Amino acid sequence: MSAPREAKAERMSAPRASARAARGFTLLELIVALVLFALLSGVLFGSLKLAGRSTDSGEAKADAVSSMRLTEDFLRANLAQEHPLRMRKILQFPLLFTGRQDELRYASELPARVAGGGIWLFRLALRSDDPKSPLVLERMIPDLSAASTPEFSAADRSVLAEGIAKLAIGYYGRESGDMAAATPTWRDRWDDTQRLPLLIRIDVTPQHGRPWPTLYVAPREGPEAGCRAWDEARGQCAGV
Repeated sequence: MSAPREAKAERMSAPRASARAARGFTLLELIVALVLFALLSGVLFGSLKLAGRSTDSGEAKADAVSSMRLTEDFLRANLAQEHPLRMRKILQFPLLFTGRQDELRYASELPARVAGGGIWLFRLALRSDDPKSPLVLERMIPDLSAASTPEFSAADRSVLAEGIAKLAIGYYGRESGDMAAATPTWRDRWDDTQRLPLLIRIDVTPQHGRPWPTLYVAPREGPEAGCRAWDEARGQCAGV
């Protein structure tokens, strides 16, 4: 007798199950599904946004490192080829080389593929008055027969890097007029118009990120460079 009863119960429950299936989801079930979908969408969007930021940050860092390396390589080669240009009509024939903590002026060669090559006068400086705070290198052809040292009023300008917070330049050498036996020291200015420093140190600090590796360069020319007659006793040029 139990078997017929079970079969009858199954036949009675089948319509009720099919009726529930026909009604679909309840409102509560729909709300729960929508909440879960929103949570999953938020997590997915956050992951994609984080991945995009990571990619942009990585590319920005790679660009900054590449710019730093190119700039330092150029400055190292350019400063190492410092040329001993001297003014011909000014007393004691001063070298075209002056240095401050935030600016450096020097003469050097340009490759023939750049502006036809030749010897140019350069100025390395940080333009803090520019919103982009660029590190710039200006260049011009100096008039060695002028009655005063040249200015950079109409110079060509190249931007080496942007977003620079600080430029600090140091000079290693002897005081003006010191003999060769004097001990060289570091200083933040170079006012000796007769000798070049033994070493030049350049530190660049960007607005964001780590400071650049310190750049050290030794000019290739000796203190009497550019002179046909060097007065060893006075430590100055007597003729060009």
